[in-house]
Amino acid sequence: MGIIRKLVIFAAVDGLILQPPATQHNKASSLQIRYSKHGATSLRQESDIDLAHSASLESYGIVGFLNIASASYLISISHRETAAQIRGSPVYVVTSVALIPLSSQSEATKAIEQTKRDIQARRSDQTLDDVVDDDISGDDGSDHSDGHVTDESSKHAKALSLQRDATRRRSHEASESVAQDVIGRKGQYGRFAERWFSRKGWTFERRRVQGMSADGEGKSERTHPGGNDNLSPAERNRQRFSKQWEGEEPPIDQVSSHAENLPPSRTDVTSNLVTRLLRMTRMLFASRSFFYSYDYDITRRLGDQRTPDTRVPLHRCVDPMFFWNRNLASLFIESGNHAYFVPLMQGFVGQRSFHVSPTSSSDPSQVIPETEAEIEDITETQKRVGSQSDFLLTLISRRSIMRPGLRYLRRGVDEEGHAANNVETEQILSRASWSPADKIYSFMQVRGSIPLFFSQSPYSFKPVPVLRHSYDINHSAFKRHFSNITDRYGEVQIVSLVDKHGGEAEIGQQYEEHAKQLVTEGGTNGVKPSFEWFDFHHVCSGMRFENVSILINHLGGTDGALDKHGMTVEVDGKVQQRQTGVVRTNCMDCLDRTNVVQSAFGSRALEKQLEEEGVKVDLQTDTTTQWFNSLWADNGDNISRQYSSTAALKGDYTRTRKRNYRGALNDLGLTLSRYYNNIVNDYFSQAAMDYLLGNVTQQVFEEFEASMMSKDPAISMQKIRSNAIDVSSKIVISEQSEELVGAWSLLSPQEPNTVRTFPFEEVVLLLTDTAIYAVRFDWNLEKVSSFERVDLLSITGILQGTYITYTLTPSQIDEATNLGLVIKYRPSKENIARVNTRSLSASFGATDDKDADSTPTSAISHLFDPAETLRFLSRGGSRPAQKLLAFKALPSKSSLTTPNAQSQSQSTLSERDLVNSICEEIRRAAFGADDGGGGSDTGFSGGFVEEREIVGLKEARKSTGYLEQWGHELKKMVWA
Repeated sequence: MGIIRKLVIFAAVDGLILQPPATQHNKASSLQIRYSKHGATSLRQESDIDLAHSASLESYGIVGFLNIASASYLISISHRETAAQIRGSPVYVVTSVALIPLSSQSEATKAIEQTKRDIQARRSDQTLDDVVDDDISGDDGSDHSDGHVTDESSKHAKALSLQRDATRRRSHEASESVAQDVIGRKGQYGRFAERWFSRKGWTFERRRVQGMSADGEGKSERTHPGGNDNLSPAERNRQRFSKQWEGEEPPIDQVSSHAENLPPSRTDVTSNLVTRLLRMTRMLFASRSFFYSYDYDITRRLGDQRTPDTRVPLHRCVDPMFFWNRNLASLFIESGNHAYFVPLMQGFVGQRSFHVSPTSSSDPSQVIPETEAEIEDITETQKRVGSQSDFLLTLISRRSIMRPGLRYLRRGVDEEGHAANNVETEQILSRASWSPADKIYSFMQVRGSIPLFFSQSPYSFKPVPVLRHSYDINHSAFKRHFSNITDRYGEVQIVSLVDKHGGEAEIGQQYEEHAKQLVTEGGTNGVKPSFEWFDFHHVCSGMRFENVSILINHLGGTDGALDKHGMTVEVDGKVQQRQTGVVRTNCMDCLDRTNVVQSAFGSRALEKQLEEEGVKVDLQTDTTTQWFNSLWADNGDNISRQYSSTAALKGDYTRTRKRNYRGALNDLGLTLSRYYNNIVNDYFSQAAMDYLLGNVTQQVFEEFEASMMSKDPAISMQKIRSNAIDVSSKIVISEQSEELVGAWSLLSPQEPNTVRTFPFEEVVLLLTDTAIYAVRFDWNLEKVSSFERVDLLSITGILQGTYITYTLTPSQIDEATNLGLVIKYRPSKENIARVNTRSLSASFGATDDKDADSTPTSAISHLFDPAETLRFLSRGGSRPAQKLLAFKALPSKSSLTTPNAQSQSQSTLSERDLVNSICEEIRRAAFGADDGGGGSDTGFSGGFVEEREIVGLKEARKSTGYLEQWGHELKKMVWA
């Protein structure tokens, strides 16, 4: 059974009912999803469930389920538009989704009724789209199981689509200011912008938080159709269902606003962010960046299409690299209800038709874009479709689900070789008739971040890339990345557009060095990559973007990669010629410069393909080919919005092949808008995206609440920490006779001999049979920055217990998880402190170290013996007889669900078990060295390891200042 193309969702008493239309081609039964159990159960067509008085919602497919904070929501496609038609199969873009809660019938009904009211207000604006959407169902309401539209409907839908494209293009040409981005699109910027820039301001926000509607009217309206009381429940269901498809009830095409009216009864951290997560989910899927098709696999390029088989679920046929809602649809997959959801691809799908009017054989042919002609005469456009000189150009960009994310939060590569912002773009040329006897051409390109470990700060307009990890670790990931590319595409031509001077130069040089090293090693899969470094900003300085032709001519020569790789050609479903390689283009963001260069590559490919058809066209100078530039500019804008939340820079040149100061000013506004997103919106958006893809658990929102940031699930902290321990032990343990007993990664105050100085930093604690080493590690450079050696004979005791350092979030005040230890020791000649600078400095013995003069404050005086504290106070705060090293356990739980899920934590041990284990290991090593085991010579009253609060909740709250609290609340207002 194929995909169910339309269905109606009923809010019944016991659960949601998903009911497809019963036709001769579709015998699918209804599906019930219970409110409490959230399980899916098939229902008979003659079910006795009474749906006559149940609120209903028309759906064009299900995205999946969103489960968060013990609540579940069904994500349904409530509106779509036709983006293209490939071989008679429509490709749709999702324009609106509805989130229906699975808590109770009343809540589900409210969401559905709110959707109806919203769409009723906009009904007049949806008339054109409703006509196009009818290409699936005939006048009798039947469903075309083969998914192919008739020729006339195809032509009509095509003309209407062209009309909308022209309208969008004209509206897009108006420049957008930063004020318009912030005020007119305040939903993209979170509650901070909503409060400060909206007219309703704080009043509206306060009403929303309290569960009230924006206008103060929260009453739901329900209609109770009459005249059917004498019918059986099954008959009433069929009658009501038929009315849905006959159009007697208003269409349901608008997103549910239930997310804005959640009851504020939940108090846990995750629940506090549910409203924003729902709003983020709704905005994401309604952003016109998700596409699907029932009959054509848009996730696979031409030549890799599989033969349609209704016996095989569609989700098993699509390329898993571009299957964006697999995690959300897992319930349908696991229960075997494959027909109820549609696989979604994020990226771009656009299509333009054009008519070639031949002139003399020596002159270039005249290209007439139908996107310009259809406004004046749609009938003439329809007449021309299918003629021998009519062509369709289809552009498909597929964003990978591997290492997904937003601009500065996802850079570089992960350990598996997946690069950030990895997008595959296919340009397809075909005849408008899609006749099997005609040739279909395909040209592939890819883009992706520089495949090295690096990061950039979001708090700068032009942040300098910071390389991470060693050369070997980078090269291993680099090699895996190009192994993946060569395995998928064949040969690869690298085109790097980063600057050869300035902040980008270093990472560009490393990129080139790793590429040369890979060639020296023989490449991957028997393929050696070619590397071309084209300094875009230098060559095209002064807005001379036409100089991109230098790069095109260089790679387009006889031995150049463009002609060498060729293109894919298919006739009658059979591949006659296959593209043997791919050009991989990158700049820093892989957005603006990359868009310009990729469109130039696409332009050259189209000219070559049209030459094969006997048509000579110059797309660079022909003013009638504006449609081509516009198509590629729309593609660039879509990809840019998905990665940076704004349209692409340099879009004026991509659209017009001209660069002027007006475009430069518009780019400045977009840059400011990106900067705002980088520091305000992207952190939560990244956490939400990782959660929707199933890369993290809902604990990610607790982590976000604590730090207003989220971890990168693709980076294995376990390997990073293991490497840090290995490097530290080799450098700081100089005596070969010392045997390493244990090693851990822990948090420690930045200042030595203190228990609460901020910020805390992650350090390495090494234990040998004679000493402990507290190593401060530079995690970016993977080098030891400093360390302190404490002889075991100097240790006078260990305290373990509650160690609360912050009191701003619930997780930070949990006494069961905020635990640590304090190692107390006497100054000794055997102790060493060293700092790794250009000239290594060392201090032997704590009495000679300047840090030995630091004295314990009243906040830590309770950690020492009362007699010792009294002597310290009586001396007026002179040098203490004891010093301390404080360590706090890292969180044991991780929000990650990937194979690296345990890598973010120290181990599978809880915080308490970890602290107990460390204390026990030190006690054993110290007893063996001292042979006295904490006797009177230790200077410590009581046992060697003592359970006592290090920093309790009461004391931590006292030391948390108003400035810290206000600062955190301000961050919550802005970020959360």
